[in-house]
Parts: sequence; C-alpha cells; structure tokens
Amino acid sequence: MKAVLIDDEKLAIDDLEQQLLKMADYHIVGKFTDPVIGKRVIENNDVDIVFLDILLPGFNGLKLAEQLLERKPELIIVFVTAYNHFAVKAFELNAFDYILKPVRQERLVKTTQRAKQRKMGLCPDSLRRTEILQLNLFSHVTISDESGGILPLHWRTADIQQLFLYLLQHRGQVVGKSELIDLLWPEFELKRAYARLYTGVYHIRQLLEPFGDHFAIISSSEGYLLALKDIRLDVDQFERFVQSETPLSRDTIEQYEQAMSLFTGEYLQEYNYAWAENERRRLQAMWIRTVSKIADWYYSNHHLDKAVSHCLSICHKYPLEEKAWFTLMKLLAEAGDRASVLHYFNQLRAMLKEKFNTQPSPAITEWYQAWKNQSKPLISSGNR
Repeated sequence: MKAVLIDDEKLAIDDLEQQLLKMADYHIVGKFTDPVIGKRVIENNDVDIVFLDILLPGFNGLKLAEQLLERKPELIIVFVTAYNHFAVKAFELNAFDYILKPVRQERLVKTTQRAKQRKMGLCPDSLRRTEILQLNLFSHVTISDESGGILPLHWRTADIQQLFLYLLQHRGQVVGKSELIDLLWPEFELKRAYARLYTGVYHIRQLLEPFGDHFAIISSSEGYLLALKDIRLDVDQFERFVQSETPLSRDTIEQYEQAMSLFTGEYLQEYNYAWAENERRRLQAMWIRTVSKIADWYYSNHHLDKAVSHCLSICHKYPLEEKAWFTLMKLLAEAGDRASVLHYFNQLRAMLKEKFNTQPSPAITEWYQAWKNQSKPLISSGNR
C-alpha cells in the first residue's frame, strides 16, 4: 500500500516509517512534518493510506482528514495520537482507526490487516455483501440482507446516530453544515462543533464502509448528502404505494394489505427527536387514511367483519381518532351487536375523560343517544 505519514514530531515519524517498512506491506510515498505539504502530495498522487497525527501545530488533524476524504473518499486514514484510551474515546471515532503512541508493532499489524482487507474490498463475515438491502425505519431501525439476517450497526455515541438518521431523513438532499451544528451541538463553541461534525461524518463513513456502495456520504463545501443505492426502504415502499392511488378492487386489495403491513410501528419510534415529529405525523395520517379506505371497501363489498377489524386497528393504534370509533360503532350497530356498541362508546368516553377531561364529539354523542333509544330491548310479557 502506498502510504503518507504526517506528524510534526520527526522522531515519531521516523520510527513509524521503520516499523511500516519492516512489514513489507508498504511503499512510503512521503513523510511530512508540515501538514500543508503533506496534504498537497496526497491530493496529487496515488495514495492508499495516510497515518495522521491528530494534534498538529496550527492544524486540526480531524479537519484535515475530512478535507482529504472529500477529495478522495476511498482514502484510508489511520489517526496516530499520544492520548490515552479515555482521550481517544472523547474524539468519538472508531478505535480501529487509531494507533496510540508509542506505536506498538502488534497494533500496527492489526491495523494493516484490516486496511488491506478494505483496499481489496473485503467485508467482515458478519456484514455480508448483498445485492439488495432492506432498511426499516418504522418501529425499530434495522438493516437486513436478502436472507432476512439483521446486519449490525454499533453507534459510538447518540449524537453520531442522530446525525446519521437526520441525513437519512433528508436522503438525496444536501444538508448544510451549519444546520447540523445548530441541531446537534448548538451549545458548543463553533470550532469545537465543527470538529464534532467532521468526526461524526468520518465515523459514519467507517461504520457504513462494509456495506460497499449501498451508502455514500457525499461532501461539498455547503454540507453533506446521503445517497442510497440498491436499498429497499420501508418508508419509501409504503409511501410510494399510497401515492400511486391504485384503485381498490378484488385484484388489488392484497397489495393494499401488504403495503399497510409495512407500517409496523411509528417512524423512528425509539427516538424522541423533535425534528422527526412532522414526518411521523405525516406518515400516521397516511396510514389512517388508507386503512379507513380499506375498511370502507370491505363494507361496500359485504365483508362487515373485516371492515370492523380495520376500524379496530386504527382505534388501538390511535385512540384519539374519534372518526374511527364512530365508524366502528355504526358498523357494529348495523351488525346488531348492541353489547359491543355500548362497550366501545363507554371505552371512548372513559379514555377522553381521563386524558382530556372531555366528552366524545357532539356528532358521536347525538348518534349514540338516537341509536340507544331506537335499539332498546323489548320487555317480554312475562316480565311486565
């Protein structure tokens, strides 16, 4: 591998060079105590791997790494630092890309083996390459391969995970760096916030690297764009079908049922992100509207039990949807199920009283009273 070494300490850089040359895996393109010269050489030459000190006089090694990756995203960057393990953790980067000073040969061997695997396009067995990936954002965030096996994502910090999910929500769009900083690190001094951002993007790239070109974070001076390739996203599958406005019929009802089954839970259900709330509500409304449409179709085609079942599914998921309760009670009334109408009206009334100290809407209350008066059981002559 063609390597460049950048470190302001001449003894340290000479020692690293000697250790790399002992391994017969490297051709040293250059070693530099001046990061500006090193950056220029890397950008203008064929380089596979850079060993980069984090703390350089007047220069941020993390920012330099980000700039290099913007120009050469396939570049392998290994940070070299004199900080102890606790300080390294504070940088919030994958420890795979670190070598601690003084450099130990056995640690260098491990880094080299992994770097060679990456250069050859090899992936760990646990992250098998696959033609199509399934990415789910409803309920739990998961990635699975074509066999259904869940592929792990181990986030270093909650901030980095949120950064990835925010870029994912805005997939295919450039998200400004200042927007990301205002979202994730508004209380930080600007220079420190940018370092966190560069660190976070770098970590995400490292974590997603085994998935090949399925994920790509494209950098620009303005911000970052997350691009997806050969990935089935449950949210997109769901929305694409709903927006197709496929006519409901006996031939398409199963397609509708399958599309609604994608909605296994709330969008990003595990995370209380304020920025996800509008998207969560939009998808909720889409699901409620479509399931109501399916219930209407079943009713029109004389499948009263299935119409009731779909109304119940709305009431269970979203108990504040009074329209669904109203439709449910009218269907049960038509079926002559008096006990269920009474049960669900009382359940709705108790829930609204407990949560909001209010009553069902006037339309529901008036209908219920009229129905109750009309459906009073007759008193038999033996009980008079």
